[in-house]
Amino acid sequence: MHITGKLEVEVDINCHGDIFHEIFSTRPHDVSTMSPENIHGCDVHDGECGKPGAIIFWNYTLDGKKCVAKELVEAVDEEKKMVRFKIIEGDLLKEFKSFTLVVQVIPKDNITGVRWTAEFEKVHDEGHYPTKLIDFCIAVTKDIEAHHLKDDKK
Repeated sequence: MHITGKLEVEVDINCHGDIFHEIFSTRPHDVSTMSPENIHGCDVHDGECGKPGAIIFWNYTLDGKKCVAKELVEAVDEEKKMVRFKIIEGDLLKEFKSFTLVVQVIPKDNITGVRWTAEFEKVHDEGHYPTKLIDFCIAVTKDIEAHHLKDDKK
């Protein structure tokens, strides 16, 4: 038996959604300066930022443990303000046969929603669900928001 699933969370932020989308589509290397407790480095190993086919390597801390992830940018949709990453190597693949992470900006009246969607297939049926990763995405989102709100006050 294989367990597949999808976890989704939407976080409301008070900074402009275009900036948030731009960070994950074309400037992922900047995330480590905005969320240094969570993201320690990001390098583009192949391809071009903002383009499908790019390979991005992340160093991060999840639940107190130093981790790595190599991601393939599967899609960038400027109209929908969405980026889709497929994990192709790294710590997450110890627990999941497949793992895809989607970040999408959702414009609202006076605020912006940031929707994170994790799609996965577990290696072991009794293994954990990626709730800690969703918490991690929320923390990174809040850090990016705080960074931009601080810059707006300058």
